[in-house]
Parts: sequence; C-alpha cells; structure tokens
Amino acid sequence: MKHLLLCTGLLFAAAVFVRGQQPSPSAKATGTIAGKTITIDYCSPRVRDRAGHIFTPGGLIQQTHQSYPVWRAGANAATTMHTDGDISLGDLNVPTGTYTLFVDIADPAQWTLIVSKETGEWGLAYNKNMDLGRVKMNMSKPPSMVEDLVYTITDRGGNRGALTLAWENERASVPIRVH
Repeated sequence: MKHLLLCTGLLFAAAVFVRGQQPSPSAKATGTIAGKTITIDYCSPRVRDRAGHIFTPGGLIQQTHQSYPVWRAGANAATTMHTDGDISLGDLNVPTGTYTLFVDIADPAQWTLIVSKETGEWGLAYNKNMDLGRVKMNMSKPPSMVEDLVYTITDRGGNRGALTLAWENERASVPIRVH
C-alpha cells in the first residue's frame, strides 16, 4: 500500500511539473452576457525572453506563421469560440455555434478579428474561403507587459460585453452584443 501511494504521489508530482513546464498550456475564457455563454478555448503561449519581438516585422509571429499576417491567435491547436446564442462581434453577426478565431495583424495599429466557419484545425492552417467574416479590433496597450496570452469575456450590462485578447505589449478587443 505504501508503494502504491508513493507511486501515485510521484506520478501526480511529475504531471504537475510537466504541465507547469509546457510552453503553451491549454486555457479557457468563459463569460455570460444576457444569459448566453461564450467560451474561448486556446493554448496560451508565453513571451519568455522574446519581449518586443513577438509582433514586430521579422518577429516570432512572422517567422512561424506560413499564413502571415494571419495569426492563429494562440498556439498549438487553433483557437476556438463557442457561443450558445446568436451574437454580434462588432458589426459581424455570429449565429449560435463553434468557430475558429484568427487575427490579421498586417497593420500593427489596427488588427482584424477573423471568425472562421472551419473548425478542428491544428497549428497554422487557415482557409480564407471559410471566413464567416472579419471585424476591426479596438487596439490599446496594456498597463504592463503581458507574459501569458490571455482572453477575457467581459459582461458590460444589458446585452453588451467585450471579447479581449492581450499578449506582450498588445491588447485588442471587439464589442459583443447578444441578440
């Protein structure tokens, strides 16, 4: 029995250690606006020692994305969004369902959120023909460098909210309206 407990404890400690060492662990952002739940599933990359070299010309995103300037808005598997109600992201109507999110970062001062009808992509796959649509994002600078990519869904009261992503020295958001 002692050996079983010891082995179980060692396996648990190893799993915690390995998860803590993942460069881009799985993450989830969930919010409810006007009774409808919106969930973003993504892998959260870390800046590590690359501060100031993520979104710049010749930086990490440009070097690693075959579809540059379209970024998968996360790491590993493509970032997905599920909404259990019809919503608008900016002026883009998004019916109930699951979608893949990409971001066009060609203009550093004005990113564009891309909502794709294609789901299940891994890595850098992006098919423009599957776009549900695109919406300009509101750009701002976070108060300090954001080490881990983070998405938030914020309820702003009534049927309004915001979807925001922040990483390194960038923060981009789009308003949400629930129908």
